[in-house]
Amino acid sequence: MNRPHPLSILLLLCFFGLPSFANDKSASEEGAKKPDEKKEDAKPADKKPEEKAKEEKPKESKGSVTIGGQEVKYVAKTGTLPLLKEDGTGEKASVFFVYYSVVGADGKPLAATDAGKRPITFCFNGGPGSSAVWLHFGGLGPKKIELDPQGLNAAPHAPVVSNPNSILDVTDLVFIDPVGTGASRPAKGEKGEQFWSVNGDIESVGEFIRSFTTREQRWASPKYLCGESYGGVRGAGLCDFLQSKFGLYLDGFVSISGVLNFDAMGGDVLGAINSLPSYTATAHFHKKLPSDLQADRTKAIAEATTFAQGDYALALLKGSTLAATDRTRVAEKLARFTGLDRDLIERAHLVIRPGLFFENLLRKEGKIIGRFDGRVVSEDYEQLQNRPNFDPSYTNIYGSFSAAANASIRGDLGYEWDLPYHILTDVNWSYKDFDGESVNVEDRLARAMQNNTRLRVLFCLGHCDLAVPAASTLYSIDHLHIPDDLRSNISVQYYEAGHMMYLNQVDAEKLRRDIVAFIQTK
Repeated sequence: MNRPHPLSILLLLCFFGLPSFANDKSASEEGAKKPDEKKEDAKPADKKPEEKAKEEKPKESKGSVTIGGQEVKYVAKTGTLPLLKEDGTGEKASVFFVYYSVVGADGKPLAATDAGKRPITFCFNGGPGSSAVWLHFGGLGPKKIELDPQGLNAAPHAPVVSNPNSILDVTDLVFIDPVGTGASRPAKGEKGEQFWSVNGDIESVGEFIRSFTTREQRWASPKYLCGESYGGVRGAGLCDFLQSKFGLYLDGFVSISGVLNFDAMGGDVLGAINSLPSYTATAHFHKKLPSDLQADRTKAIAEATTFAQGDYALALLKGSTLAATDRTRVAEKLARFTGLDRDLIERAHLVIRPGLFFENLLRKEGKIIGRFDGRVVSEDYEQLQNRPNFDPSYTNIYGSFSAAANASIRGDLGYEWDLPYHILTDVNWSYKDFDGESVNVEDRLARAMQNNTRLRVLFCLGHCDLAVPAASTLYSIDHLHIPDDLRSNISVQYYEAGHMMYLNQVDAEKLRRDIVAFIQTK
């Protein structure tokens, strides 16, 4: 999930300590010996070994979940894995993870018997600055937060229950908190900034995946990534990084509401064009479209897409040179597809920025709508503004996910942690790797697919996702520079809800079916 930020910007999605010092000794101390003592007579015990911090052993717990009427038993490992410096002299960070591995009748992990037949999926959210709790306790893990079936109502806390839509029956799962999120921290004396950039993040998560794969002896396993939101950038980068750096080739990448190109979401031209179909889908949900469009959502989205990529795009490119009659005609069309007033659209110079839509779709009812999920509404207490000052689709669920993570990690999973567990944190993120240009990793995903022709990608898109509109991801897919025969490796699935579509029960069931089919496809 992306971290919250001012709604006018469509972007997208620390700790320190004293350094350790070596216990140096003078040459006279180390080399002192009796005059007649020969060098080879020195005993090993005379030399004090270099002290090394003892690595924490992960906590293990057992559990089970019923999926499709079948009981699935598993072992959970919860802990941190150290990221080592290049020269192996020490740690630069510790990365928190939860690893669920399914066990057989003998109580041993299935992967221990035949790793080549048991897939493993590495999961992470986005932000940047988000822990993995959203996918963990919302979508894919063996336990989930029990919200109302549509995921629309506020829930400051909610029970954690078994998740019948988990994908644990077909793949082992590893939930990763990137450095600075969750319980992951830079090592003492290490600066967090080395991890908080596009490339630094990809490299540190990639190093975790390599090290984890080695320690758990999963090199022979089919390997998948699942990333949400900014996890699209991270996942695309990892597909390229893992195979080029370590020769670790992936079988698939699942992008849930994932972004690849920030330009496709932002700006007065491309952002407006790609947002329009999602505005239409959201207006349809709230019954704000004309009767003919309200009668058929598929038709409404298709018409909005055609208009967005045709007359609307041309009008935006013309800018102030657009004739007044054409401006009025385009504004009328936009009003038809968005449910907003024509005069408002004209005063906005035909550019419907997200905040304007969130604030005005239900203005007559005195309500605002959510950014992560346009279906969610809340009372509007500041009706003189042009945009809401909070996102109800985020505030509705933040408390329940925070409570679930903190309770379950220490309780069910047995991992004792007294420092704050950062669900979302505002890390000092840098985009220096792109020299001031917008982040765009389409080329990295394309390169990964070209070099690994068996790599498949599943894009899961929510109709009412106003944070990463579906059309912005489709734009990136259409602009991947890959051979035509590799396009069959890409599949797209759509869902009724928004960014975290798994909070809607119908979508959660479909998401499970889609990912299971994706993993089981050879």
